[in-house]
Amino acid sequence: MIKETGNMQAKNLTCISEFQLLILSEDPDLQPVLFGLFLSMYLVAVLGNLLIILAVSSDPHLHTPMYFFLSNLSLADISFISTTVPKMLVNIQTHSRVISYVGCLTQMSLFAIFVCMDDMLLTVMAYDRFVAICHPLQYSVIMSPRLCGFLVLVSFLLSLLDSQLHSLMILKITSFKDVEISSFFCDPSQLLNLSCLNTFSDNIVKYLLAAIYSLFPISGILFSYYKIISSILRIPSSGGKYKAFSTCGSHLAIVCLFFGTASGVYLGSAVSHSPRNGAVASMMYTVVTPMLNPFIYSLRNRDIKRALRRFCQSSVK
Repeated sequence: MIKETGNMQAKNLTCISEFQLLILSEDPDLQPVLFGLFLSMYLVAVLGNLLIILAVSSDPHLHTPMYFFLSNLSLADISFISTTVPKMLVNIQTHSRVISYVGCLTQMSLFAIFVCMDDMLLTVMAYDRFVAICHPLQYSVIMSPRLCGFLVLVSFLLSLLDSQLHSLMILKITSFKDVEISSFFCDPSQLLNLSCLNTFSDNIVKYLLAAIYSLFPISGILFSYYKIISSILRIPSSGGKYKAFSTCGSHLAIVCLFFGTASGVYLGSAVSHSPRNGAVASMMYTVVTPMLNPFIYSLRNRDIKRALRRFCQSSVK
């Protein structure tokens, strides 16, 4: 399974065939509870996001840029949560912490793709709201079907690039400090921290990726909402202000939930050295956020609720 090199330190490991993932609790009595809890959350997330996709695709009134991006976000969320939770459920059920080296790299690559897709799509949706509120007369011209498709394609290609760069960085690692991953899934940052050789070039690439895929999207979203709020404040009637702001309220809630929890994970890991606390925090944006997104949109959005009602009625008939 593991071969130790004689010329390196005792913990420098090569030829790793598997890693050990963190488990939330070692109490046997708590395992069925955890299994039931995470299975329920996973099913709610998948079914909720699937309903959003079906509602948008089945209702011609929702064939607009905003709902096109929302359905793509729901698809990304289904894929996102499916990269981490099923493996965790299997490990809980089999009382195992093991994930193979190939399985870990595959999970890490898929995780990087879909977390970046969430990142990019939330940024694109902020731009869509900016055009809708700040340039309403040119909205249908600017947000053409071709541009919408192009933005989703670029989001996917950028996410794929991020995933491939992380995979190349991991594949370059020839020796690891340990096989214990301080998370319940193969987090790219956790795997990079296990490298014995912390090279300057790898650090540059790591910080560059963090800037491109975190700071730029956040800056774009903040700038979009700065312009949106400025436009809303210029609307004379309070009813008009409420109507304008309500169109981006759901998106803003999801942005705060996703970026707030993700930032909390990485800032918290820098302050706290407790792996279990970090795993619980990671669960907020990898499991809870994809589960809550459909509720946020369906509860706050009258069009989605109407489309879901029509879809359910047609399904019953």
